[in-house]
Amino acid sequence: MPSYLGLDGFRFGWVAAWIDDNGDHGFDYSPGLTRLLAMPHARAMIDMPIGLKTEGYRICDLRARELVGAAVFVGARRDLWAFPDMAAANRHYWEHEGKGRGVSAQLWNIRDKIREVDDVMTPARQATIGEAHPELIFWNLAGRVRLDRKTSARGREQRVALLRERGFARLPKWLTQRHGTGIGCDDLIDACACAVAARDSRQCVDGGEIDPRGLRMEINY
Repeated sequence: MPSYLGLDGFRFGWVAAWIDDNGDHGFDYSPGLTRLLAMPHARAMIDMPIGLKTEGYRICDLRARELVGAAVFVGARRDLWAFPDMAAANRHYWEHEGKGRGVSAQLWNIRDKIREVDDVMTPARQATIGEAHPELIFWNLAGRVRLDRKTSARGREQRVALLRERGFARLPKWLTQRHGTGIGCDDLIDACACAVAARDSRQCVDGGEIDPRGLRMEINY
């Protein structure tokens, strides 16, 4: 039975949620991506940039931000991990691309995970492993309206309810079982959203951009 895999990064590694066509579902976690991506799956979606520019902002990020706001980080570039700190990166980007064209602390803090994804991705693998963004997924599932903030109690309830409707009936129990793993509530919820997109998504935001390694820059939802 085909399984659909969703992955999200957390402080100590990666969390993966999966669901199959019979509605069976589960989750797992690991310090690295390799074992999780080796789990049998027909399609996978990961909440991390795939396809990186050498300069400038990706069009897909800018378009996604128009739909769901600042939850979409902009500024993922292939040389991001070449700088010793965020201040040095921003000095470089501001000097070469213009004031305000730097990176946020949130993006800087996931640079190693961006690189980890970039290291395993190829154009061939992109046929079954795609980039997704949980807030775009929830926006679409909710009828293309923005939900309350995901860090609020109401926002979390909205997201869990949408995922339960789409087969993740055990998610509320999982949220009580994650203690001691380092997995945040939002990390597990977002991984489940990516699994739903892996199963159901047939649309994306993109700008027709291809990076120097031949990877498409697009965000599925």
